[in-house]
Amino acid sequence: MDKHEVAAILDEIGTLLEIRGENRFRTQAYHNAARAIEQLEESLADVITEGRLDQVPGIGETLREKITTLVNTGHLPFYEDLRQKTPAGLLQMLRLPGVGPKKVQLLYSQLGIDTLTKLKAACEEGKIAALKGFGAKTQAKILEGIAFLDKTGQRLRIDQAQAIAEDVLERMRACPGIIRLALCGSLRRRKETVNDLDILVSADDATPIMDYFVKLPGVTQIVGRGDSKSSVVLSKRLYDNRAPVSMPADLRVVRDEQFPFALHYFTGSKEHNIAMRARAQEFGLKLNEYELAGPKRRVKCKDEADVFRALDLDYIPPELREHTGELMAAAEHQLPELVELSDLTGVFHCHTTWSDGGASVAEMAEAARQFGLQWLGIADHSQSLTVASGLTPARVRKQQEEINAVNARMDGFHLFKGTECDILPDGSLDYNDEVLATFDYVVASVHSHFGQTQEEMTARIVRAVSNPWVTMLGHATGRLLLVRDAYKVDLEPVLQAAAKHGTMIEINADPHRLDLDWIHCKRARALGIPLVINPDAHSTAGVGLVRYGIDVARRGWLTRDDVFNTKPLKQIAKVLAERKKKATGD
Repeated sequence: MDKHEVAAILDEIGTLLEIRGENRFRTQAYHNAARAIEQLEESLADVITEGRLDQVPGIGETLREKITTLVNTGHLPFYEDLRQKTPAGLLQMLRLPGVGPKKVQLLYSQLGIDTLTKLKAACEEGKIAALKGFGAKTQAKILEGIAFLDKTGQRLRIDQAQAIAEDVLERMRACPGIIRLALCGSLRRRKETVNDLDILVSADDATPIMDYFVKLPGVTQIVGRGDSKSSVVLSKRLYDNRAPVSMPADLRVVRDEQFPFALHYFTGSKEHNIAMRARAQEFGLKLNEYELAGPKRRVKCKDEADVFRALDLDYIPPELREHTGELMAAAEHQLPELVELSDLTGVFHCHTTWSDGGASVAEMAEAARQFGLQWLGIADHSQSLTVASGLTPARVRKQQEEINAVNARMDGFHLFKGTECDILPDGSLDYNDEVLATFDYVVASVHSHFGQTQEEMTARIVRAVSNPWVTMLGHATGRLLLVRDAYKVDLEPVLQAAAKHGTMIEINADPHRLDLDWIHCKRARALGIPLVINPDAHSTAGVGLVRYGIDVARRGWLTRDDVFNTKPLKQIAKVLAERKKKATGD
């Protein structure tokens, strides 16, 4: 059992204990241990074997014993007993916004509610509003949350689906007889949420591969087992989930000469495939998942690029296959050279222990340098966001002194001083001009009053992006994928205002957000707005979240020239200095 699985179980134990009403110190010990294990930069098994687990902060004797048992045996009777005693529906309730373990415990102990169905019925009967600590507003939000979960179904975020897919692919590579293996479907197209996994294999004999697939660890249900296709349900523990997540997965096995056609077909999208079939017909050919052929000839293709080449098209990256003009661009050799992760020189939106981050300024800087970046922007929360330990002006001064000190001892790496400054309900900023002038840049974000009307929210954000102190707009719509819809905002006036005032727009790469989405990225690009890919990192590992922002950027047809933080450090510093000079009126 690896560190991620152990961390997920420890975190879940903490949550299960919270639901059962255990004291805060005991529950927090498990959550803290989970974070410590997750952030280990070496193998947990090696740490245990070498007897160094007691050197990990926050891991006492009791937790050492439990972690060692988990790693060595793959089981923990204490955890398994705890799960068995806790109705599964209680964990599902935690997916609702604003419903934490304490509220779940109250619902269960006072009303016997242990499923979402019972919770919905209790809301509709007005029982939740009458419960102490809830009220009519909470009851309404719970009903909205249940409706949202019904709408999104069992979809998973891209990072969750990716974790499951990587595990499956790694295990499948050990299966004898496989010639080629690939991931297809919406995950290959890098969609922000995914319903199922599509795995493609080429082989001479499908039978042993099907047998291997349906017996993989994590398979909780065999939906179907056929000669060329098998379907299962996979389950995996993920660190940021309080319970294991499940996902359907399909395996298709084809002959190796069919593999390029099948890879293209099962990658999709449906609309892209329809357009490709129409293109093939113009050449007197028929394209399907098995071949590209006409009445008198069959086109041989060694790989997927050959399929496009046979139809006089440049290769279309999977991220662009949404039938939004990619075929025309490929025919005219006008496809963009999409931005790559390696193009980024640094990122701006990162938090430290000064606000709600889990690592110090120095630790975040070193993590960014290890990731291959040349610079990092520190942007802790501003004073109004007290729930996230937002910085008062006095604390800003102390934080900036620390950033200067770290800069002084880091050779070949630079830290920029920034802030994630709250956009207040009227569109003004959370700091006055005197404080704002101390920063190299300002990320302006909405963190409160989500219930404003569309007119109010739009005007609020337009005013903010028009402010000369604002360098970039953070997570523009405030959505949390599969948890919360965006607040009501008309982004077109926001983008127009950003274009007018030269304000950048963030692609928030946190897979909970991915905001802007790829559609609005295309619109921003058309308006000439510089996009910035930021991880919104709250830990050293969080710096790596930028890879998901790259996915969004590529789906939005962005090149490295469209993304501001691909520029060299000197150019970044020059642009920020010029914007700051303009804001001060110098």
